[in-house]
Amino acid sequence: MKKQILSLAVVSTLSLGSLLSPLSINQATAASISEMQKQKNELKNQRSGINAEINEKKSQIGELQNEQQALNDQIKKLDFAVNDAEEKIAAKNAEIAQTTEEIELLKGEIAELVKRIDQRNELLKDKARSLQENGSTVNYIDVLLGANSFSDFIDRVSAVTTIVQADKGILEQHARDKEELETKQQEVETKLNNLKEMKKDLEALTVKLNAQIKQKNELMSTLKHEEEQMHAEAMEMEEEAKLLKEQEAAMVQAIELEKKRQAEKARQAELERQRKAAAAAAAKSSGGSSSTPDPEPVVSEPPSSGGMIIMPASGRVTSGIGQRWGTFHAGVDIANRGANVPIYAAADGVVIRSYYSSSYGNAIFVAHSINGQTWTTVYAHMSNRQVSNGQVVSRGQRIGTMGNTGQSYGQHLHFELHKGSWNASKSNAVNPAAYW
Repeated sequence: MKKQILSLAVVSTLSLGSLLSPLSINQATAASISEMQKQKNELKNQRSGINAEINEKKSQIGELQNEQQALNDQIKKLDFAVNDAEEKIAAKNAEIAQTTEEIELLKGEIAELVKRIDQRNELLKDKARSLQENGSTVNYIDVLLGANSFSDFIDRVSAVTTIVQADKGILEQHARDKEELETKQQEVETKLNNLKEMKKDLEALTVKLNAQIKQKNELMSTLKHEEEQMHAEAMEMEEEAKLLKEQEAAMVQAIELEKKRQAEKARQAELERQRKAAAAAAAKSSGGSSSTPDPEPVVSEPPSSGGMIIMPASGRVTSGIGQRWGTFHAGVDIANRGANVPIYAAADGVVIRSYYSSSYGNAIFVAHSINGQTWTTVYAHMSNRQVSNGQVVSRGQRIGTMGNTGQSYGQHLHFELHKGSWNASKSNAVNPAAYW
């Protein structure tokens, strides 16, 4: 679309150049007012179409921004969930640490229980050996029968009962201690295992949530990149719409100038008719002399010096047109180390555009109509520009100063000559050196 717009812009501006350039009026036929009006309407229609595309692009940008907002809300919720999980993991770590401390304390208690159980085991083993060797019943009977008196018998019965109960207590305590030991060990191991499982689940959840956050952040990055691209496209469209509007205004001016030119042509024709009529009347009144008047001298235009265009700057051509560093170099580079080196218009024409470009730096595009052929010249990397859009320039007129702006490496002028309109692919570029 940009190529079409620029091509139409050049053609429309050329109409103005053909009208205003004294050297081109006799070399090219000016477009009719109806044709110029048609071009103006085409510009207007294209501008309307671009404005519609701009509105559509802005609508798409709005949709992208809504998606980003919704995605951002989801990311916030995930961040909250991750923070919550991390807090729970920290709490579980604290519980695990506390339980580990309890286990250490329990180990001491267990060690004490084991010691007591071992001691009772030894005592029980001793009693078992004694019982096995002597027999429990006989021994107790001998003790009782060996009493010297009834009172001694009662004392011995009481002693035997105490011993038997003590042995029973030892066995019961032994059983309780073993049961308590097993219970405590089971409780602590179960609690620790549960805590570890909960921590494991929380860590797995954290990994999952972080993966979701990463995925959504990548999506957010993609959406932002798309938005940036759409903003760039919208800005480019707005620039195209602006260019079309400028060309539409230039076409209105060209139509008015064409009307004036045709009116002046009609006036000159009428004056010529009146002059010839007066001359005929004078010849008739002089008696019809048959003498032939001397022919009017033919005034020839002075021969043009040089080629079709002039070299736009003094200096040395350091790089010609053609393939260079893997790309097509569409013009010639003219270098000059001097200060304030002037740049001249290569031929009569109209400034299509005078602006700053990130690649061309300070650049000027000029449209020319030479011998009925449309040409476009480009002057780039200048330090300053001295003409503006729509301005009529003359061959040899200073339009700027050599510089080093944009994508440039050293002071020089990058100069392009296009046979026809300029286009982004630069398919119309020719060697300027062949024409100066």
